Amino acid sequence: MKVRKCSTPEEIKKRKKAVIFCLSADKKCIIVEEGKEILVGDVGVTITDPFKHFVGMLPEKDCRYALYDASFETKESRKEELMFFLWAPELAPLKSKMIYASSKD
Repeated sequence: MKVRKCSTPEEIKKRKKAVIFCLSADKKCIIVEEGKEILVGDVGVTITDPFKHFVGMLPEKDCRYALYDASFETKESRKEELMFFLWAPELAPLKSKMIYASSKD
């Protein structure tokens, strides 16, 4: 996900725009959730609003970690920030919220 100055156009298309992580089945490791990522090459082709699509990928009743590569413009310049999310919706079980909150570091 990290921006590199010497990336070719093909490498840029394969770069990840968003990734969602979950705990493994034994609750001991943090892993990338299968099929829960957005590639930079998909933006504008199959995905029109990447942030809206990203939020839609998050589960309604369980916790997750997520990274999102946000691009935005200020009055001075164009900026890119890597954002980390701890997703803990109200409908998630209390035990899940506690595990995710304690293991985010």
